[in-house]
Amino acid sequence: MQSTRNGGLEKFKKIGKTEEESPLPFPELPPDVVEMKVKEGSKIRNLMGFAMSRMEGESTRQIVFSGSGRAVTKTITCVEIMKRKVGGLHQVTKLRYQSLREVWESREQREPKGENLTVHKNVPSICILLSKDPLDPQQHGYQPPESLTGLWTPEEDFIEEASLSLRGAKRPLLSPSPESGSKRLSVEPPQHLVD
Repeated sequence: MQSTRNGGLEKFKKIGKTEEESPLPFPELPPDVVEMKVKEGSKIRNLMGFAMSRMEGESTRQIVFSGSGRAVTKTITCVEIMKRKVGGLHQVTKLRYQSLREVWESREQREPKGENLTVHKNVPSICILLSKDPLDPQQHGYQPPESLTGLWTPEEDFIEEASLSLRGAKRPLLSPSPESGSKRLSVEPPQHLVD
């Protein structure tokens, strides 16, 4: 097989992929913990529909989201959505590598049928535990629940509205709230927008 920039795999097509099973990196999880295995092709709407229905029940106290390779970003997105919707969740994040085995079949007819190429890969993987109950704050990867009042302030809303208006958005500017006193925010457009 000749080597090219992408490893010569253009002469092959992937016919299978298997992940090496490994235990979750969280000790002392209950055996019936909900585990959401996020895949590259998973639909966030489907994942979140199932996960939310389980977490809204009183019997489910913890849920684990895991994903590897290209699914890492989608895994994090699901966790952030869950944290916003449920609120008050403690989080522990663990990073590791996951072993994959891919089987590739030759596209060329001159290769004898049945001879496949097997590729072993180690890809980044993430496991995130969300819990309604407090977790050990000394544990590596621990994040406390976010306070809902600390997510934004009225002044930040005003700044964002002013910024949107400078970019041509048709939303009206908010006036500063009476609580902010006599503080005024002066926002000037960048020079290249004025010219």
